[in-house]
Amino acid sequence: MMPAGIKLGGLAGRLVEDGLLAEGIAIKCSDEARKKNISFVKYIVDEGHAESAKVAQVASFEFGVPLFDLSAMDLEQCPVSLVKEKLIRQHHALPLFKRGKRLFVAVSDPTNVQALDEFKFHTGITTDPVLVEEDKLTKAIEDSLTAQDTASMGDLLDEDYENIDISAGEEEEQEESKDADIDDTPVVRFVNKVLLDAINKGASDIHFEPFEKKFRVRFRQDGVLHEVASPPVTLANRITARIKVMSRLDIAERRVPQDGRIKMNITKKRSIDFRVNSCPTIWGEKIVLRILDSSSAMLGIEKLGYDDVQRERYEKALASPYGMILVTGPTGSGKTVSLYTGLNILNTDDRNISTVEDPVEINLPGINQVNTNPKAGLDFASALRAFLRQDPDIVMVGEIRDLETAEIAIKAALTGHLVLSTLHTNDAPQTLTRLANMGVPAFNIASAVSLIIAQRLARRLCPHCKKQVDIPKEALLEEGFKEDEIYDLQLYGAVGCDQCVEGYKGRVGIYQVMPISEAIGRIIMEGGNALEIGDQAAKEGIADLRMSGLNKVKQGITSLEEINRVTKE
Repeated sequence: MMPAGIKLGGLAGRLVEDGLLAEGIAIKCSDEARKKNISFVKYIVDEGHAESAKVAQVASFEFGVPLFDLSAMDLEQCPVSLVKEKLIRQHHALPLFKRGKRLFVAVSDPTNVQALDEFKFHTGITTDPVLVEEDKLTKAIEDSLTAQDTASMGDLLDEDYENIDISAGEEEEQEESKDADIDDTPVVRFVNKVLLDAINKGASDIHFEPFEKKFRVRFRQDGVLHEVASPPVTLANRITARIKVMSRLDIAERRVPQDGRIKMNITKKRSIDFRVNSCPTIWGEKIVLRILDSSSAMLGIEKLGYDDVQRERYEKALASPYGMILVTGPTGSGKTVSLYTGLNILNTDDRNISTVEDPVEINLPGINQVNTNPKAGLDFASALRAFLRQDPDIVMVGEIRDLETAEIAIKAALTGHLVLSTLHTNDAPQTLTRLANMGVPAFNIASAVSLIIAQRLARRLCPHCKKQVDIPKEALLEEGFKEDEIYDLQLYGAVGCDQCVEGYKGRVGIYQVMPISEAIGRIIMEGGNALEIGDQAAKEGIADLRMSGLNKVKQGITSLEEINRVTKE
């Protein structure tokens, strides 16, 4: 292990000397950084072993390289175009400033000589290092490249974006990107770049929106939309046409909504699917892409945000050989991920699992997944009928939309199958009345449904910048906190830093997990409404969405403002 310590040069030793890093950790981090082919500084900051600012100060002192605060720099002025994007990302270095025949390059690791040499080779300009903080450098690279992308469509992007392997999710491969007219090459690159950026930023949706004097591109990150680009409005039709070609939609048809799919192969092992929908507006077609990433289902139930009691109820219902589990909530509230996390637990060799969805969002090996095809007469109801002849153990229906689907699903749950499905309602008690309104007999609902999960997604507070906030006692009581909780209550609010979006980073689930007890079953049989069911659930100690949200606030996971945004009635 000792050679690893020697290779680190003076920085690791100095960090150990200054008490910023333990010797064992420094040696281990050096080995890991070398295996992953990233710099030592980037590794220790990303893994949370040391603070970026302190590492930068030590490195500056040790190597005699000036330390520069990147937040004082206008990133749009960086001469990014001098060096290819591929090189900037590969070496994790950013051209900052060109003065005469010298190029100043921002680096977080002063030993990163290779970056300086490569930049010098490609530009023919002498390079000088400028030391910056690692976390600020990562953000600056993203921001400056994004600024460059939207500044000019003419010399947009690196050629590598032309040849991304893209298909329409069917057997035929698309070759348009290679055969595209030379004039459209920038458009091809722009669209590919937007798709990749969305994946890298962890966005869930991409919106392409035409207006009279503006064409806007927005990403939905952590449930909130943010504008990321505004290409010239004259290119709106060409960008729209490109997306429609990629997703196999009819380019000539602009009067009716259309649905399609794009498959993007990022690496040999990883591909991302996009669900595409076009809708005509007065200024052209608006296109929305939903990003479908199969890795989200592999999270594990402990990471979704269930508390111990809720998790126990869900796992108990999953362990049951029959019955119906319903997950409810608005679009984009994480229903599919919750269901697939459950299916992942159940996915063993001794079970036959079939799902029908519109469309299949997450691909799981070992599960028989069916896409609905209304044109061919394959809807939820007909697929369900087919499943029941295929000796199933577990059936998953993407959504219960009509009486026919509801009846077959309930029949399956009553005849010894475990059925999982989703429904669009506000909370768990309303789900039962919604099924009754569809026309499902009350005795069938009471007998078949075993568990209902209502859920929302709230943004997590950024751990780097969240700060404690003081809220008056009266206001807390009004929000729903109990008298005995207030005295030692520590609440946190969003601030915002260079590592998050408006003080939030990632999302956490808020759940109401309601098993159907005998008492609730009796209320349903008697034709009780959602309020009566809700009151009974409260008596049984089942936390509603609001209470679950306030628990997350108490734990410092999210802010009161965010919980009010997603659960306030």
